[in-house]
Amino acid sequence: MVAAGPGLKRVSVTALLPRQRRWPPLVAAAVCAVAAAAYLADILLHRPGQMLDWYDLNVYNHGGLIARDTPHRLYTWHLRPGIKFTYTPFAAVLFAVCSLLPWAALRWLMTVTSLAAIGVTIWLTLGALGWHGRRRVTALAAVAAVSLWVEPVQRALHLGQIEPLLMVLIVWDICQPDHRRWKGAGIGVAAGIKLTPLVFIPYLFLAGKLRQGTATTAAFIGTIAIGFVFLPHTSAKYWLTGYFLHASNVGNVKSVLNQSVLGMVARSIHSVRHATPLWLGLSAVITALGLGAAAMLDRAGRSVAGWLTCELTQLLIFPISWDHHWIWVVPAMALFADTALRARGAARWRWWALAAATAALFGAWGRIPVGEVYPLPGSLQPISANLFVLAGLALLAVAIGAAWQQRVTARSQPVTRNLGRAMTRT
Repeated sequence: MVAAGPGLKRVSVTALLPRQRRWPPLVAAAVCAVAAAAYLADILLHRPGQMLDWYDLNVYNHGGLIARDTPHRLYTWHLRPGIKFTYTPFAAVLFAVCSLLPWAALRWLMTVTSLAAIGVTIWLTLGALGWHGRRRVTALAAVAAVSLWVEPVQRALHLGQIEPLLMVLIVWDICQPDHRRWKGAGIGVAAGIKLTPLVFIPYLFLAGKLRQGTATTAAFIGTIAIGFVFLPHTSAKYWLTGYFLHASNVGNVKSVLNQSVLGMVARSIHSVRHATPLWLGLSAVITALGLGAAAMLDRAGRSVAGWLTCELTQLLIFPISWDHHWIWVVPAMALFADTALRARGAARWRWWALAAATAALFGAWGRIPVGEVYPLPGSLQPISANLFVLAGLALLAVAIGAAWQQRVTARSQPVTRNLGRAMTRT
């Protein structure tokens, strides 16, 4: 979510590290295998349904069944009081296809696919950061081992959430070469399933990626059209009545699982209605600073830092950011480790500390079975109940600082070059 220090060129990490030894890949692979085995053992040691209950996948499956049989009920149906289908009609069309699979097969297919999506996301992020060959494989194993033990990942797997699939689609699309004509379309499709990736559209335009932003917009509009073709009445209800604007349709905004700025403010004053004006003001400031920093980082050649800062902004400003939505800390940890390896002196240790702190703050410290309660003493409840939001705001501050530092460095370089030419002439 932040960039490497000023003056660091985006070159292959191979040039920055000593000659590859044989033991690091073996150690990383062993650590990853142990982490995976421990996670599997954790699943087996808990009662069925505690670690994997596929609750959200059940909502998707029901939505798909309803879209196939009685589509007019799609946005009036309740899985339970307060829990409704809130995804787009285009998403309902996709879920209708998935609902053709037997439920038992669909559950495990979703889990395996989600794990693969997390691994591919790490792989793509490392490639965008300049990692190649065995070092890329080593880094993949190391980051994957840590990722299995962060709460957003475990919660996404626990719920059968679509978030890992949307994340890999966005990262795959944004890591495509710029000359690809339809680069950006993948983000548009992701936004057509779940509206949160729409934040990438202003980011892409601010970063000067006009063709990519246009492709994203066109693909998103295309998903709306597909929804109207297959589910016309349902699409009219979703898009023309403002149904998609009602955050309370997906659950309790004040729940501690909602790690957004609105959730934090609403919990503080015990009212969603009174929290809304303050949230709107804070979101406007966060959006301006976050997307501005993201665009500056991208224009400075720090594309990974740019799109992670954009996603961080989205997590903070949207009304609902469940804990599993913060799964984007996985590529962020890869970025922090990469930045640490490129840094020199004390800066290297600061970046390693940031990577370790991120892993610790978002770690799965026995929270899954508890669900609604973070295991910290009562005096720390205001912090623990908003831990992801506070960590996100701190990371945003780091990103803004890095973007400003890049800008100052860029401004000073022409002055330095002109002074050098003048001294040469003299």
